[in-house]
Amino acid sequence: MTPSKTALGTILRHCGIVLPADQLEKLWEYHGILRAANAELNLTRIHNFENMVLKHYVDSLLVLKFIELPSPLVDMGSGPGLPGIPLKIVRPEISMILAEPRGARAEFLQEVVNRLNLPNCEVYAGKVGARFPRQVKGVITRAVATIPETLERVAACLEPGGQMIFMKGPECSDEVEEASRTQGDYFKFVADHAYSIPGTTHDRRLVIYERLDSPAPNAPVVPLGPVREVTSDANPTFKLARDLLTGRGIRKQGQALISGSRIVAEVLERYRDQVEAWVTNSTGPAPPVEAGSLTWLRLSDPLFAELDVSGTKSPLLMVRTPEMLAWDPTDWPEGCTLFVPFQDPENVGAVIRSAAALGAAQVVLLREAAHPFHPKAARAAGPALFQIPLRQGPSIRDLASAEVPLLALDADGEDLTKASFPDRFGLVVGVEGPGLPETLRTGRRLRIPIDSRVESLNAATSAAIALYEMSRARVPLTSPSSPLEPDA
Repeated sequence: MTPSKTALGTILRHCGIVLPADQLEKLWEYHGILRAANAELNLTRIHNFENMVLKHYVDSLLVLKFIELPSPLVDMGSGPGLPGIPLKIVRPEISMILAEPRGARAEFLQEVVNRLNLPNCEVYAGKVGARFPRQVKGVITRAVATIPETLERVAACLEPGGQMIFMKGPECSDEVEEASRTQGDYFKFVADHAYSIPGTTHDRRLVIYERLDSPAPNAPVVPLGPVREVTSDANPTFKLARDLLTGRGIRKQGQALISGSRIVAEVLERYRDQVEAWVTNSTGPAPPVEAGSLTWLRLSDPLFAELDVSGTKSPLLMVRTPEMLAWDPTDWPEGCTLFVPFQDPENVGAVIRSAAALGAAQVVLLREAAHPFHPKAARAAGPALFQIPLRQGPSIRDLASAEVPLLALDADGEDLTKASFPDRFGLVVGVEGPGLPETLRTGRRLRIPIDSRVESLNAATSAAIALYEMSRARVPLTSPSSPLEPDA
C-alpha cells in the first residue's frame, strides 16, 4: 500500500478507529516526522508503512476501546512517542507526560510536541522511578520490563487510586502471578483485557493495576508546583532564560537569574513574591516545601550549565525584577544618594550590596552602568537588590547637582576622613579607568588617603570606603538593613 494520509485513514477504519480530519492530519504529520528522523535515531525497526500503522498507531489507539485514560498520564519509556503521541492526538484533553531517558529521543519528542502544537504535553528526559518529581493519576507503558519490576518503580509516582496500565503480549501470566505475591501491599489487580489487532494474528493483553493507599518505600519529596522538563535549546522557556544572561534581555523580559546557594535561600525566604521559578539540572533537588507551589524548571545538564555562568552547580532562581523608576533630580531623600556608573557587573553588584549594608538612601544607576540584575551583578549584590531603592539616571557626563550638594570621589580632593557631610547629598564615583568627567571636577571632591605607592583603588571598593566613613561620621542616613554576609 502506498503511504498516504488516505491510506492511513483506511487502515484505521478497517480496525474500527475513525478519526476526525484534524486528528488524522496530526497523526499523518507525526508519521512523517517519525520516518524522517528514524534513519538517524533508530526510533523503530518497522519500516513497512502498513506494519507501522498496525503495530504502532492502531496498537496504541486500541487501548481506548477498554479504558478511559487517567490524567495526568505518563507514557513510561516513550521512545518514539508510543503510545503517548497517538493517544494525545486522539484524546487532546488528557495531560500527557512523555518520559524518555535517552537524550536524543527526548529531544525528538520535544520536537514532535512543538511541531504538532500539542497542549498540556510535556517531555520528561529521565527514568520514571523514585526520582520522578511528581505524583500522577496514571502510567502507561509497552516497554519490555516485567510487571513486578515496573510496579516497584512506579509505586512512589502514582497517587492512591492511580492506574498502572501495561500493554503486553499474550504470555504474561507468570508476571501477573509474581506481581500478586511481591506487590500486593501496594497494588490491586483490576483488569486483564485480551484482544488482537484487527486483520492480523497479533495478540495483545491490556493489564491494569490500581495503586493502594499504603505508603511507597523510599518515596521522594513531591513538589507542590508544576514541573517542566526542558531538554532543547529551542524550548521557549529556555530561550527566555538565556535572554536573562544580558542586560538587554533582562530589560526586555523584566526577569533575572539569581545564583549562589546562600543568596538563593535568602531571596526565597525573604522575597518569595518576586520568585517565578526554581531552576536545576536534570538531577537537581526539588524546591523546598516552604517555597509553596513554585514552578520547577528541570533543564538538561548542558542547558543548565549555559545558564549557570558562575559555575555554582546549585539551583538558580528566576525572579521578577523590581521596577526601576527614573531618578527625579528634584526629589532628594535624607542621607546619601549613590550614583553608580560602573560598567563591570561585579562592581555594580558589590557597590549595591555596600550601599544597602551601610544605609544609603537610594542607588541611581547611571547610563554607563551595567544592569544591576546581570547574573554577575546579582551574584555580587545578593538580596540587597531587593533591599534598597534602585533608580535609572542620566549619563555621568550630564549629571548635575541641582540644589543639593554633589560629592565626587577623586584623588585630588579633600581628605575623606576629615570631611563633614550635609543631611542630603549625592555621592559620585568615576567610571572604571577614565574616572570623573571634567564637569564634575569643579564641585566638591573627596579623596581616600592611600599609600602613595598604590596608584588607585577599585572603584567599588572606593565607594564602599566612602559609604563607611559617612556612616561612621553618623551622617543621618536611613537605618542599615540586617547584616549582609558574603555568599558561601
